[in-house]
Amino acid sequence: MPTAVLLISCADQPGLVHAVADFVLSQSGNIVHAEQHIDPESGIFFQRVEFQVVGEPDVARLTSAFAPTADRFGMTFSARLSDDRPRVAVLASTQPHCLADLLARWRSGELPAEIVAVLSNHADHADLAAFHRVPYHHLPVTPGARDAQEAEVMRVLAGYDTELVVMARYMQILGPAILAAYPSRIINIHHSFLPAFVGARPYHQAQKRGVKLVGATAHYATAELDEGPIIAQDVTPVSHRDSVDDLVRKGRDLEKVVLARAVRAHVEHRTLVFGNKTIVFG
Repeated sequence: MPTAVLLISCADQPGLVHAVADFVLSQSGNIVHAEQHIDPESGIFFQRVEFQVVGEPDVARLTSAFAPTADRFGMTFSARLSDDRPRVAVLASTQPHCLADLLARWRSGELPAEIVAVLSNHADHADLAAFHRVPYHHLPVTPGARDAQEAEVMRVLAGYDTELVVMARYMQILGPAILAAYPSRIINIHHSFLPAFVGARPYHQAQKRGVKLVGATAHYATAELDEGPIIAQDVTPVSHRDSVDDLVRKGRDLEKVVLARAVRAHVEHRTLVFGNKTIVFG
């Protein structure tokens, strides 16, 4: 049975948890999972509540029914059904590992979303997309035509009613128009444990410094390059015995896992952006 999910944020105050539980009860609902967090510095309350409802769940009806409670406490909220499958478009360049991993997870049913298209500035992955029966759009970036290419990217994304954009090692900087069109709905994967070793040849930098950990960071893309709200991170140990190739291999393994973890959290309606932080519910 599909469940309904509410994501809520507001100023912390007495009665919030009771009010949300009372609303669920008024809908003849049964809470199956609830998690809340209070940010002590700002005094903001965050909550994710998942519950079963009697009859056919309807997002519009639930949104309308919850509005009086939200107004009473000054809540910002969104509602979604657990069986809703957000429409995802994946951007990629030449490196295939993150794209291949996302497509495989999606095809196996592990990723509760609908990958509607793959867009790339290279033609390399057309066969991979065809294998998974996903439309592939080769949109090259030519000198002097960057704006035109991005306009075409936006046109293609709009044509698929895209809800989430995933940059699966897409080696192009997105312009302000596309960032504004998908606020907190573009996920990027970075090949290091931010903020360390940004820019070119990160694993060469790491190996030269003799680091003992390499990592990967998935975050929402913003106008501040590689500084958007972080969704997921992970690290793996390395040693002086590891070559640059070893670091690259270990880093790519992390990138796949961390990106998939971040995408899954978003499509399962488990993330709330607060300033430059992300609240990620379990």
